[in-house]
Amino acid sequence: MKSLPLAGRFAIILFLIAHSISGCAAETSNASANGQPSDATGAVPDTIRVLIAAYYPVSGDTIDQAVTGDWGQSLAFTRTKVDSVTSDIIRSLEEGTRFHGYKDPNAPKSLIYKVMGRQEFLEPLPTLPRPDSKVPMTDYGRIFDQIDGKTWVQGQKVDEIWIWGYHGGVIDLWESNMSSPYGDISNSDRRTDDLPVMDRTYTLFHYNYQRGAAEAVENHMHQFEAILNFMDGRDSAPESEWTNLLFWGQFVGSDSTHRLLSPRRAGWSHYPPNAEKDYQWANLSPVRSDIEDWTPDGSGPFQEIECSRWHCDHLGWFVYWMQNMPGHGNTVRLGAHPMRNWWTFLGDYDTARLHNWKLWTED
Repeated sequence: MKSLPLAGRFAIILFLIAHSISGCAAETSNASANGQPSDATGAVPDTIRVLIAAYYPVSGDTIDQAVTGDWGQSLAFTRTKVDSVTSDIIRSLEEGTRFHGYKDPNAPKSLIYKVMGRQEFLEPLPTLPRPDSKVPMTDYGRIFDQIDGKTWVQGQKVDEIWIWGYHGGVIDLWESNMSSPYGDISNSDRRTDDLPVMDRTYTLFHYNYQRGAAEAVENHMHQFEAILNFMDGRDSAPESEWTNLLFWGQFVGSDSTHRLLSPRRAGWSHYPPNAEKDYQWANLSPVRSDIEDWTPDGSGPFQEIECSRWHCDHLGWFVYWMQNMPGHGNTVRLGAHPMRNWWTFLGDYDTARLHNWKLWTED
């Protein structure tokens, strides 16, 4: 194998993908995968267009661990892992949008993810000093410039930019970072000057190639939670009122402590219904929950729930939780109002903000 350029020099490999990568469906019209027409709960499926940018600081034909802090595998191995995990991320995210898909094999996807292109840089992630930290912050503005983000976001209608890099205690990063004409609603410090603001919303996700699909999907989970909490009013509500909110109080079943209250409802990314602490995804102790038959007023049946329902696996939990979120074809009502397909807030975020949609329809 020929020697690769030294760290500090880079190569860019850029191509458009005419079809999806493995596990990613092609863009379709606003009709469900099983032929069902769109309905009041949201058109199915929406397409999330993705650009992938990978940063591989190399020394010879290996990743330079002096740069990454925790990863020194070969470039070839790292590329293969990134491709494999990316496919797993897409499969998991799409599967998660199938409302009650664990019991309905015909449940359509509410979202599909279409990879529009990939870029590769054989150099370190760009950084900038962060006075309140011992390590520098990832410079997302420079990344956006390097990938010609304006062309992708405005010209190719890219919705998400997935950045593959590293952490290793040597840099700070944000799991998600949004830029939007409506402001930044993401799992970050929500600065509005660290990314260019375009005429449409886009979100960056920063992955670590030392980790796997579960950790990457968790980035998306927190982004989903951030958007739904914002649309439901939690960001502006007093903490004492959080239990009254539709998403955080009634669907998740929590308050300002982030722990779950009784009776147990659906939980959130860190807390399955039977969890007593963060990240307790493999708890075999049963608890009564209405996650599989959730209604705002708790009128659906409760049943014994423990981790075997999601194979006692944290990625399994994420997919199971997403499939219980009101999606396409749900019949949940808030009083007289049908519940929206909540995936619409991700698939058509700008329209939701423009019209100030609530999680339920007001017709």
